Amino acid sequence: MSLLLLLALSLLISVSGAKFSGRPGVNYGQLGNNLPSPADSVNLIKSLNAKRVKLYDANPKILTALNGTDITVSVMVPNELIVNISKSESLSDDWIRSNILPFYPTTKIRYLLVGNEILSSPDSELKSSLVLAMRKIQRSLKSLGVKKVKVGTSLAVDVLQSSFPPSSGEFRSDISGLVMKPMLQFLNRTKSFLFVDVYPYFAWAQDPTHVDLDYAIFESTNVTVTDPVTNLTYHNLFDQMIDAFVFAMKRLGYPDLRIWVAETGWPNNGDYDQIGANIYNAATYNRNVVKKLAADPPVGTPARPGKVLPAFVFALYNENQKTGPGTERHFGLLHPNGTQVYGIDLSGKTTDYKESLPAPENNELYKGKIWCVVAKGANWTQLGDALSYACSQGNNTCDPIQRGGPCHKPDLTVLHASYAFSSYWAQFRKTGGTCSFNGLATQTIKDPSYGRCEFPSVTL
Repeated sequence: MSLLLLLALSLLISVSGAKFSGRPGVNYGQLGNNLPSPADSVNLIKSLNAKRVKLYDANPKILTALNGTDITVSVMVPNELIVNISKSESLSDDWIRSNILPFYPTTKIRYLLVGNEILSSPDSELKSSLVLAMRKIQRSLKSLGVKKVKVGTSLAVDVLQSSFPPSSGEFRSDISGLVMKPMLQFLNRTKSFLFVDVYPYFAWAQDPTHVDLDYAIFESTNVTVTDPVTNLTYHNLFDQMIDAFVFAMKRLGYPDLRIWVAETGWPNNGDYDQIGANIYNAATYNRNVVKKLAADPPVGTPARPGKVLPAFVFALYNENQKTGPGTERHFGLLHPNGTQVYGIDLSGKTTDYKESLPAPENNELYKGKIWCVVAKGANWTQLGDALSYACSQGNNTCDPIQRGGPCHKPDLTVLHASYAFSSYWAQFRKTGGTCSFNGLATQTIKDPSYGRCEFPSVTL
C-alpha cells in the first residue's frame, strides 16, 4: 500500500507540475472556397509546429481530423445561437451533446468560446445574453461529464474605452457593470481566461505618423513608452495593449485573472489605401511575437513579468471569401495551396530564417487615384446582385451605364459592374463604404476608363 501511495503521489506531482506552455497555436478559419481538406489542414498545422488550434465553430469534419492528435482544440458556439441558449438549458445541453460529446475526449477539446467579439455588436439583447449563455454552457458541460473544457468568449480591443497609457485601461461604460463584471466573476470562479484579440497592426495603421512601425513589429531599439502612473516601460505595442486589459480588469476587482490572446497577427497584403500590409512586416511581426510568447522562461508583460501568455496566431490561411478591406483576406501563414507565405515556426525554436523577404513597398500611404473594379476570378453569376446593390445606393450612382449613357455596354456585365463598384466606392468611402462586394471587387491604380466613359475614383 505504501508503495502504491508513493507511486500515486509521484504521479500527482508530475501532473500538477507540468508546465503550461506559452507556445502559440493558430486560428483555423474556413472562409475560402479553395482551402485544403480538414485532414490536409491538420497535417499543415503540424508542419507549422502548432500544438493548439482555434476553430470558429465546432466543425465535425475538422474535429474528426484532429482525433487522436496531440493538438489541443478551442471550439466556438456561433453568435446566432447565443440569445436562445441563454434562455434554455435544454438547448445548451443539446448543443454540447451534438458538438462536443461525439469527439471528446479523444479529440483534445480544451476551450469553448461562446461567440466571437459579441461585445462589439450593436445588438443590446445579444450583449446582455452573453454571460447567461456562458453559464448555461458551463452547466451543460458539467452535467454531461465534460470536465476539462474551459468556457470563455473572445473580445476585441473596442471593449476598452480607455487604453493609453495602459494604467488607464477601462472597459466601456455600457458594458463595464452590466456585462464585464459578471463575466470576470464567472471566468475567475471557473479558473478560465479572458480571451482578447490584440492587433498592433490596426492600432499602428490608424496613426502611423505618431506610432512607430518598429515599435509595432517588435523591432524598435530606441523607442519606448513609459506609463506616467506606474513608471512601467514598454518596448512594443503588443505589451502595451495587453496591459491595458490587465488594468481594466484590476479596476473591476480582478487583478490576477489570466489573459489568453485569442487572435494576433499582421496582414501580408491589402488594398492600395491600406498602409503597411506586406509580407516583410507580417513575417517580422509574427516571428517576433512567436519568439516572445514561446520564450522559456516566459517573458510576460511589464505589468505581469514572467507570466505565461498563451495565444493563437491569426490565421492558418489567406481566406478569399472574407468580406471587408483587402487585409481581411491576407492574414494567412499559408496560401490556400498549403505553401507558406513566409517561413514561420510556431514552436519558437527557429530564430534564424534564411529566406530573404521582399522589401516593403507600402509602409507609407499611397498617394494618387484608385478605382474599384471586378476582381480577377470573380464569380460572374454573383455580379448581377452586387451590381444592383451598388446602383441602388446614393444618387445617380449608375446613371452613365443606363441606356444612352456614355458607359452603356448592354452585353458587358463586367464593365457595368466595375463602373458601379467604382462609383459606389467613390461616393461612400468616407462614410465606411468598402471596395469588397463579398470578394467580387478589388482596387486598382490603373484607370479603367474608356472612350467617353470616365470611371469615378478615390484620390488619396
